[in-house]
Amino acid sequence: MPIHRFPIQLRFGDEDSNGHVNNVRYVQFLEEARVRLSLLPLAGTGAGQDAETFRSLTAQAGVTLVARQEIEYRTPLTYRQDPVWIEIWVSRIGGSSLGYGFRLTDGDAGTVFAVAEADMVMVSRETGAPLALSSRQREILESWRGGAVPFRRAGAAEAVN
Repeated sequence: MPIHRFPIQLRFGDEDSNGHVNNVRYVQFLEEARVRLSLLPLAGTGAGQDAETFRSLTAQAGVTLVARQEIEYRTPLTYRQDPVWIEIWVSRIGGSSLGYGFRLTDGDAGTVFAVAEADMVMVSRETGAPLALSSRQREILESWRGGAVPFRRAGAAEAVN
């Protein structure tokens, strides 16, 4: 299944003076989902600390940096004791880059609080120059591939030009 779901436990301090979860926290939720996905043991690579992960595979080649993030806030999120869920999938695969799609929902995915996309680029640790994704990285990313992020403004960028 290309979509992975992870629980996010809110803290009372996540709320701002307007009484809803601050927009900065959403960026941290995206980061948390990316890290959790990258640390999942890859199928057929062992168990525990010996298992290969996307993070361990990527660290051999370079680093992955955030190039762009976009968040569309759908419904205000307020503090609650039950966790919210962040869904993550690969929305795009390029030569040295990839996109992650996200959806932040309640437990039954009935309420969508936000959708987002993050573009990542693989770069060399030494030079900072883009590095091509390996065939193994592409294989893993393809197994996580889902659809496009369902932004409400789909096509808006073309209309502006």
